[in-house]
Amino acid sequence: MSSDHSIVVRPVTANIGAEIRGVDLREPLDDTTYGALRGALEAHQVLFFREQDISPAQHLAFAERFGQISVAPFGPKHPDFPEITVLDQVQPKGEGADNWHTDNTFMPAPPFGSILRCELLPELGGDTCFASGTAAYDALSPAMQEFLADKRAVHDISRMLKKAITIGAETAAFEKMAAVWPPHEHPVVTTNPNSGRKCLYVNGNWTSRIVGLTERENDALLPMLIDHIRNPDFQCRLRWEPGTMAFWDNRWVQHFAVADYGGQRRVMQRVTISGEPPR
Repeated sequence: MSSDHSIVVRPVTANIGAEIRGVDLREPLDDTTYGALRGALEAHQVLFFREQDISPAQHLAFAERFGQISVAPFGPKHPDFPEITVLDQVQPKGEGADNWHTDNTFMPAPPFGSILRCELLPELGGDTCFASGTAAYDALSPAMQEFLADKRAVHDISRMLKKAITIGAETAAFEKMAAVWPPHEHPVVTTNPNSGRKCLYVNGNWTSRIVGLTERENDALLPMLIDHIRNPDFQCRLRWEPGTMAFWDNRWVQHFAVADYGGQRRVMQRVTISGEPPR
């Protein structure tokens, strides 16, 4: 556990996650607090804040302190704040959040960060799990790391967009959206420019194939790499409470919304922060 002035950073696991105490997110962040949170995010990859009774405007203001807002291309939005994506679910199984993924990697420059807060929770369930892509990479064999070093993968909006349209979470025509957001290639292994650590950068929602491999090779390798993130050694789990917020570095972290509350309503609001093309 470490602290900076009144800020307390309490690690959740050895590989990922920390709870932050001593910050009131209703107030603008001064430079010292901002620097402490950036450092904690770099060290722990996902930060959890408790007892934060903030408004949508304050949610946005907190996110804007860390960069320009990246508006999600599809999905329901807040009626007064179109920068905020609203995740309102009653029957969540199979809708996509219950799959290990990184947010919006179909974009040429996926978001740097995502900040999620709860509006309405089921009586039980609805936890979110987070996994470290850097820990997942470190656990690969040296031979696999070497093989993947120069590989690139295609990230495609198509499958998740079709699912969103089917369940009524998106009303735009598929052909129009797919034309605006064509598939993009990203490295299979990315590098943190600050620490030099490597990250396994494929996920089940958006990654469609590894470039240069045959269909049969992709059928064998890509599912294995996507499944690799499911190792509990790389993970932490957040049990939501009223006033809880999670802020994760979308470059290195995947997440999974546990869909164990069917028939009850769970409402979350998410803001994403613009990023750069993965390298």
